[in-house]
Amino acid sequence: MCGIVGVVGNTNATDILIQGLEKLEYRGYDSAGIFVLGGAENHLVKAVGRIAELSAKTAGVEGTTGIGHTRWATHGKPTEDNAHPHRSETGRFVLVHNGVIENYLEIKEEYLAGHHFKGQTDTEIAVHLIGKFAEEDGLSVLEAFKKALHIIRGSYAFALIDSENPDVIYVAKNKSPLLIGLGDGYNMVCSDAMAMIRETNQYMEIHDQELVIVKADSVEVQDYDGNSRERASYTAELDLSDIGKGTYPYYMLKEIDEQPTVMRKLIQAYTDEAGQVVVDPAIIKAVQDADRIYILAAGTSYHAGFASKKMLEELTDTPVELGISSEWGYGMPLLSKKPLFIFISQSGETADSRQVLVKANEMGIPSLTVTNVPGSTLSREANHTMLLHAGPEIAVASTKAYTAQIAALAFLAKAVGQANGNAKAQAFDLVHELSIVAQSIESTLSEKETIEAKVRELLETTRNAFYIGRGQDYYVAMEASLKLKEISYIQCEGFAAGELKHGTIALIEEGTPVLALLSDPVLANHTRGNIQEVAARGAKVLTIAEENVAKDTDDIVLTTVHPYLSPISMVVPTQLVAYFATLHRGLDVDKPRNLAKSVTVE
Repeated sequence: MCGIVGVVGNTNATDILIQGLEKLEYRGYDSAGIFVLGGAENHLVKAVGRIAELSAKTAGVEGTTGIGHTRWATHGKPTEDNAHPHRSETGRFVLVHNGVIENYLEIKEEYLAGHHFKGQTDTEIAVHLIGKFAEEDGLSVLEAFKKALHIIRGSYAFALIDSENPDVIYVAKNKSPLLIGLGDGYNMVCSDAMAMIRETNQYMEIHDQELVIVKADSVEVQDYDGNSRERASYTAELDLSDIGKGTYPYYMLKEIDEQPTVMRKLIQAYTDEAGQVVVDPAIIKAVQDADRIYILAAGTSYHAGFASKKMLEELTDTPVELGISSEWGYGMPLLSKKPLFIFISQSGETADSRQVLVKANEMGIPSLTVTNVPGSTLSREANHTMLLHAGPEIAVASTKAYTAQIAALAFLAKAVGQANGNAKAQAFDLVHELSIVAQSIESTLSEKETIEAKVRELLETTRNAFYIGRGQDYYVAMEASLKLKEISYIQCEGFAAGELKHGTIALIEEGTPVLALLSDPVLANHTRGNIQEVAARGAKVLTIAEENVAKDTDDIVLTTVHPYLSPISMVVPTQLVAYFATLHRGLDVDKPRNLAKSVTVE
């Protein structure tokens, strides 16, 4: 969960590295560093904290080749000694790394006796190993790198520089994302195309267990045994305006506001000129052939799966089960005879989900990835892909990706059900209903001041809170509570309202904030009964209700939308609740402590 950048052959190397790291800061912001070579001089600069801290220390740092890194700590605390780049024993080799080296202690004990280490990272072990093979054992740089790669186990993206040869960056990856950016007379390395979009829109993918020799005028791809691999470039469909905040104070607020536009983009992407829903026929057939759908995801994407479960089951006539990727990676349950795995991931790089996908591929299980990032690992390695068309999501707390995931799965459910002759699917006018959802979101966004006032009174000083709901609202409560806890640090849980009396209500005391969600006409009165139960025990209750079940006493009232799509509109006010609670508590909305956007380590 770190960001890597590199450039070779450009006199503005330092500027390119710093601006690239700024674009990747969402991946990690505990510490950062760059290594730059130019002529007879080289510069290693590190800083704890944000990229701004690093940038302030780079005055006078010039060169034509360099690598940089922004870190989310896995091994060792956020300190300058643990910050990347790391040097080999003699200082000749310099390395940045994203991922986790599983056997780093074994390597240290077997190969590196007598070596001096400045920090506690697994990365430092790796660069020392390469240095040993080159300097102590007499191997060439390429041979030393390859030998180390055959020994190292785990997930990694490496960018390596030999300070005696400033004309090349050596790159390798396994399970962690890394791209080559192709410039005019110079080339780059980055974890995400966003990092170098100012410089180029031409990129080259690197596959697992490939090594790349990057020079200013050439890029050579080979496997670990030295066999050459041909690789075409592709054009990244990104715009600098997509990855900037514009006039917004935080990316999260910008991304919340973009959700109506995302709904309309999805309509454009998955309908034809006549307004009919269009999904790849191969994907439709994959669902039709399955006797059970298994949705694998983590965090917010996992909640989007739950929010889509009823809709998928009722429209495709296929049972749906949810799985937490990190659990399934080590404990695959008994499966049905003809399973289909659907992987939901904003980044398409979620390491836990990829571990399950690798096993699914080994077992011959067909797979579909629903992701925001074309060309991502989960997209490349699954049989099929559906894109979210949500545009870059920078804030750590996911908002528009979550709502786009539910909407994309709605197009899948509609297309399959229609192909099957399912009556509910045929009657479900998805395009019309999703348009209403977009309008509902816009109406909610126009009430920001009202929501902020209610949140200040309720959440500014509390230590804990609860979201409650039933049916689809329970699934929204799960996501709403995650959003609040991950950026405001309020200890918050989402509960099925009917479960309160089975234990959780013991935690309700005078002043405890409880946020109740109500959208289902059948279940709303039951939830209101649960509201009375917590209110009787001193809870301070805030209600969010759709018009079809609303009462005059409700705090936030939303436009009624189709029940299949209510999780989309119902979640938006809870996103604003989390946003404003975080602002009122004086915290960084976009970069919460201990978290990173793209979880590329297990």
